[in-house]
Amino acid sequence: MLVPVRLRGAVVVIYRFARSADDFADEGDAPAAERLASLDAYREELDRIASGTPPQTSLFDDVARIVRDHTLPLQPFYDLLSAFSQDVVKTRYANFEELTDYCSRSANPVGRLMLHLFESADAQSIERSDAICTSLQLINFWQDVAIDWQKDRVYLPLEEMAHFGVTEGHIRDAFCDDAWRELLIFQMDRTRSLMAGGAPLGRTLSGRFGLEIRITVKGGLRILDKLEAANCDMFRHRPVLRLHDWPFLFLRAL
Repeated sequence: MLVPVRLRGAVVVIYRFARSADDFADEGDAPAAERLASLDAYREELDRIASGTPPQTSLFDDVARIVRDHTLPLQPFYDLLSAFSQDVVKTRYANFEELTDYCSRSANPVGRLMLHLFESADAQSIERSDAICTSLQLINFWQDVAIDWQKDRVYLPLEEMAHFGVTEGHIRDAFCDDAWRELLIFQMDRTRSLMAGGAPLGRTLSGRFGLEIRITVKGGLRILDKLEAANCDMFRHRPVLRLHDWPFLFLRAL
């Protein structure tokens, strides 16, 4: 409802691209080599668009059309593929810098594409959008610790786990002791600060786009509040936004 009619088709194409590419990395039982080959085929289609050669699939016909019609950069599409390929081969992150580098390619490109669609991609807006998108990706990591463990992925930085005395055994055994809670509180506080740095974007952009951003920010922070209220036990109480949360978020965003 919040996206203008003239832009909805482009948003759908971006979603189809990102969703299908992400599924190559995450869904099914295909071996790693096959997953990477599928993502490489997407890169080849982007290369065709970049060189002015007609794509070979209907999805990329649509990508080429929205890139042309809205003067979208191709780099965010390449960045998303880079992150999805990394998900196939990398399952642990040594430190927070490695993790935010991943977020810069797995989440930030979507925000940048939206800014370009709305013709609002100035330097300050991009910086704030990156902060919001990285925060949302981190929030997703913190709420999905147990789900990611089933995929043999740990997004909590290993360096910080060791600092707080947390091991992968905590995740395996769903063990929420004081060390676990201290680690998660640290992560959530840092994520809130990062989100606060990007939140002004929802006030500087006008109309429905600004409102959408404000709702998104409030929604991400609401997930963190729920996780904290559950004593950081996402194993038994995974925080999600429910139907009754949305009127509250909409009113706060207004």
